[in-house]
Amino acid sequence: MIAISIASILVKLTNTPSSVMSMYRMYLASLFLIPMVLKHRIDFKTISKSNWFYLIIAGLFLALHFGLWFESLKLTTVTSSTVILSIQPIVALFGTFLIYKEKASVKSIATILVSILGVILVSWGDLGGSNPSALIGDLLSFLSVIALVAYLLIGQAKIKNISFWTYSFIVFLFAGIFLNIFNLITSTKLTGYSSYDWMMFIALAIFPTIAHVLYNYLLGFISPTTISMSMLGEPIGATVLAIIFLNQKITALQIFGGIIVLIGIYLFLKNQAKEKQVINYENNKEKNK
Repeated sequence: MIAISIASILVKLTNTPSSVMSMYRMYLASLFLIPMVLKHRIDFKTISKSNWFYLIIAGLFLALHFGLWFESLKLTTVTSSTVILSIQPIVALFGTFLIYKEKASVKSIATILVSILGVILVSWGDLGGSNPSALIGDLLSFLSVIALVAYLLIGQAKIKNISFWTYSFIVFLFAGIFLNIFNLITSTKLTGYSSYDWMMFIALAIFPTIAHVLYNYLLGFISPTTISMSMLGEPIGATVLAIIFLNQKITALQIFGGIIVLIGIYLFLKNQAKEKQVINYENNKEKNK
């Protein structure tokens, strides 16, 4: 949670264009993954043409996610932007049902709603409101959620065919390429940034990206909905870090909301574990017949 929460703070600490930050984050992350990718280089021989297509599309959605979300952080507050990301479980739940026909239990839906109630409380006094720029930032954050869930849904299907190291490297690299193309089309400056800005690029490529590599690993075992639920702690972590580094104030209501979020995440994961045990028991029962 801390690793992914720090991203919003790093973005706020620099005035570099969002698309440039996103591009260098992806390029540097790909570079850092090369040692592990070399160990799994045989994966490249097993990737079919159709899978290459899906990997490229996954990279496009990841580029859209980072580009849109980083820009939202330029226009609205950390809490507002990250709290909107909390609707990921709903979008992921809808997406997994639509594409993979995965159904969620009533208990799972209830725990998701509990956590979302918590993040609403956290951000209640800090939403964009009537500020036009903030409202645009909120909209961009919402669109970034759709892009992220699309990226995770593709990963759920393709991560099982290759190692998560190779998958992460490929989608990060293509995300960087797509962002690079966007910057060239828009004539955005690609060079001449200060050593401080490069420190931010490197920090973004290391700390928050660790969480994304971990999510890619987990996609081989759990659903995008479960991963999205684990991300619900991000608004809490981001808010705490914003207090420390950006002098953002926190209210009692936000503290209470944070507790609600953590309770919801705990109940969801606990319920998921129980449901998995039941499924495994039923499967073993069928095998022993």
